[in-house]
Amino acid sequence: MTLLTAFTLAAAVLALAATPGPGVFAVVARALSSGLHAAILMIAGIVLGDLIFLLLAIYGLAGIADHMYLLFLVIKYCGAAYLIYLGIQLWQQKPQTVPADMTTATTSYRSFSSGLLITLGNPKVILFYLGFLPAFVNLQTLTQADVLMTACVVTLVLGTTLFAYALVASRARHWFYRSAAQQVLQKTAGGILISTGTLLATKTGGPS
Repeated sequence: MTLLTAFTLAAAVLALAATPGPGVFAVVARALSSGLHAAILMIAGIVLGDLIFLLLAIYGLAGIADHMYLLFLVIKYCGAAYLIYLGIQLWQQKPQTVPADMTTATTSYRSFSSGLLITLGNPKVILFYLGFLPAFVNLQTLTQADVLMTACVVTLVLGTTLFAYALVASRARHWFYRSAAQQVLQKTAGGILISTGTLLATKTGGPS
């Protein structure tokens, strides 16, 4: 893979990653409700899920995904139900006078696992990569270095883009706390999570 190809791939991934979807909405909601740390853990889960599907696409294992459709379907609906559950919890939570400490192990696990489920619950992502990558690289002649470069590009661009959304949302969160509008913040974040879960359950394809 040439440097020009890598930059072109990065630009394409950036354009696709910046388009609001379930991953973006979930990260924004997590940053609003729990802060930047929890959102970063969710981003890590989303990126890991994309890398799994990316490697499946590169190594020609799309057929396995087709045969495991039922499993992916179960993961998809479990992930959607989990996000809706978190949204309802947040909607019903009483406002706090100061931001809560959301760096506990339980919260960290929930953030990471929900991010991973968002991607793994959408088996169409592997089809997206199968259709997307050939426009930039020859999947038949990829070397291990090319695979590493491709994975690094996806990780860096997707992670950075989602982090930018999380950073803006976390700044808004602190502003809401200063303006004593916690209830509005919680209901907004809860509503986003519920909507994201619903979108994930009804989504039929596309990138994270």
